[in-house]
Amino acid sequence: MPFIILLVLIASCKSYNNNQTISQENETSLVENDTVVISSDESDYEIIIIEPGFNSWLLTTARPEGYYSQEWLESRNAILVQSWNQRNLQPSAFDPTLYELRIDYDTRTDYGYEVNYKLYNYFVYFQIKHNQRLSSFMPRI
Repeated sequence: MPFIILLVLIASCKSYNNNQTISQENETSLVENDTVVISSDESDYEIIIIEPGFNSWLLTTARPEGYYSQEWLESRNAILVQSWNQRNLQPSAFDPTLYELRIDYDTRTDYGYEVNYKLYNYFVYFQIKHNQRLSSFMPRI
């Protein structure tokens, strides 16, 4: 069950695996009780993500920090947060155990690079792991 909270006062060399599969067989290798706290020196914003396996996936599979521009991440996050929040408001249409909490993300606020980077990657991980599509964009790593 995913759990994400957005509080608003709220390069290493590696090869990339294009196989975007997170399966039940891999579940045992995922770290239990994974908690990622995302805060930024650039701002006073913080995100806490509690999702088994996310931290490990972020370190081993996601593109490295700096790969995407902050502007690109902000534009994608705006779309993904909007879709997430719409699903949160429709528990009879979408699994309420997946979309438990609303994400308070203001597109006029500069959350900094790290917050946007990790939020975007959480959405990619979430979509792959739970076989969800939050937008017309395929989740890409």
